[in-house]
Amino acid sequence: MTRTLVPLAALVCGLTACSSALRPVQTMPRADTPPPAAAGPVARTLAAEAEGGEWAEAELDVPTLDAEAAAADAAADVATPAWDIEVLPYLTEDRVAFYLDLYSGRAREATVARLRRGTRYEPMIRAKLRAAGLPEDLYYLALVESGYDPNAYSRAAAVGMWQFMAATARAVGLRVDWWVDERRDPVRSTDAAVRYLDDLRDEFDGSLYLAAAAYNGGSGRVSRGLAQFAAALDEAEGEDRFFALAETGYLRDETRDYVPQLIAAALIAKSPGIYGIDVDTLPPFAYDSVRVPAATPLAAIAAASDTTVGAVRDLNPQYLRGITPPGDAETVRVPVGAGATFADRFAALPAEVRTAFTRVTTRDNGRLSAIARAHGFTEAQVAVYNPGIRRNRRGLLVGGQEVLVPSRAVVGAALDLDDPGLEASTGGAPRAAKPRTYRVKKGDALEPIAHRYGLTVRELRALNGLTSDLIHPGQLLVVEEGGRR
Repeated sequence: MTRTLVPLAALVCGLTACSSALRPVQTMPRADTPPPAAAGPVARTLAAEAEGGEWAEAELDVPTLDAEAAAADAAADVATPAWDIEVLPYLTEDRVAFYLDLYSGRAREATVARLRRGTRYEPMIRAKLRAAGLPEDLYYLALVESGYDPNAYSRAAAVGMWQFMAATARAVGLRVDWWVDERRDPVRSTDAAVRYLDDLRDEFDGSLYLAAAAYNGGSGRVSRGLAQFAAALDEAEGEDRFFALAETGYLRDETRDYVPQLIAAALIAKSPGIYGIDVDTLPPFAYDSVRVPAATPLAAIAAASDTTVGAVRDLNPQYLRGITPPGDAETVRVPVGAGATFADRFAALPAEVRTAFTRVTTRDNGRLSAIARAHGFTEAQVAVYNPGIRRNRRGLLVGGQEVLVPSRAVVGAALDLDDPGLEASTGGAPRAAKPRTYRVKKGDALEPIAHRYGLTVRELRALNGLTSDLIHPGQLLVVEEGGRR
């Protein structure tokens, strides 16, 4: 198919021609929620996913649209949409235009796939945003973050639909440990994201776009930027303050582009016809809730629900090890209609189906590999269920411990995590993040690099142990300790 670049002006005309029919942007009432103690998570952008890397800022092509067809689409698709975030005033911003072209051009398939996946969760997310007094179109943040994938996992160890780092997740009330990661739970993580966004909106005097930037890059960084460039931002009001701050070059590229991606996503999602996009709708995320004992195999829940383990795991992606967590009874989700008969069916299951583990007591100087081999498993498979196992100096087992040997059904239902330590450490503390770095290019100097990352030259020198301002191409500079905030 022949592809040419659709002039942005044509899209602007299609949208603004019907702008009189659009509902005005409204300031939503705020809900009172306790502020979280940690900074924001790192986003995974749609742009990065589309080719597994960064997108070059080159001219992008989108399908050729017939002018009359575009006008008809504008009348059909644009006369009715209404946004409760400010979209139209920023339609011609360079970065918004870039992402409009990207999402409807080279990243078209990824965009459609993400929008389709999102339809499953959209009613739930919008309802929670509405209940908190937040604009419902913040729903599109999750499209930018993860494409509405509950199991999304970033290189920075941000997890879930809303891409929380472990420390931030715990600060907003999510459970993240060896057995459970509620960042993957669509419902619980949405509750947490709504609380966090509401608090950030309050922190930035009602500005949704500064709140979104803080969600991505950290509230401390955005606050420091507003203070540092207060004079330059003096005439900017409302959401213009974000774009004015972005123009200073202070924000990281990822944070600078975060709001333009949100705006582009909202434009395309609510006016797909203009961009030649057609999105199928999935059934909504729906379920019954039932109560099960501690350490119940997902396979037993599936059997009592007359469904598959995959279906149970899809409704409960927060369970990492093929069982509900040891310790306490748990409320789990089962397919709609299964709740009414679940208790009776569960009680009728054979005891071995409802039991997750065989328990073995260790002897001094024993080997976990021998216990695993005796039950037909590898040492690694058994070790997953015994994160606190004690060993002596020679690496052999201390006697008198209870080793949990999982059933085959439990192992089969567990998530295959290459490095569980990236998810959550056994002690409940987040894994230390690596420092953020910058590789010096020809012509670079300390002062503009420091300015770019919100540092003083003195701070940048201290981070890198420099005794002078002399740097050389190829040199790797630490520009932030402990990774992104």
